[in-house]
Amino acid sequence: MALLTLPVVAVSAETPEELFEIHCAACHNTGGIGNPGLAPPLNRPVFWQALGEAAPDYLAGVMISGMAGKLEIQGQMYIGLIMPPVASTTDEELIEIGTWVLQALGETESAMSQELLDTARATRPSHADLRAMRPAVD
Repeated sequence: MALLTLPVVAVSAETPEELFEIHCAACHNTGGIGNPGLAPPLNRPVFWQALGEAAPDYLAGVMISGMAGKLEIQGQMYIGLIMPPVASTTDEELIEIGTWVLQALGETESAMSQELLDTARATRPSHADLRAMRPAVD
């Protein structure tokens, strides 16, 4: 009996938004609008702007360490769901996605960088540490 071999199809993205769609939208939805009870919306400029200069550090920490625990965002509870670390991307893709989230969805001038990702990997911020960074604007 012969085994069926399917061709490997590379997924290619040309823009940071397309990378977000490939790697993040399954949970955070198209355009980062979120999925109630599953994954919070990321298109919340007030949140990202309230984080201020800490926004890139926070996002790098979440991308590297993931996120879990009780969050209430815009009246919706997110409890017990675990966002795993983003492991299916290259650092270059993480930088593009992170910068797109910060600038397009967060309406900030912040950007993701290799240094921020490296620092997050070295320090491995805990989910509790990341939740503590969140401003009380939701």
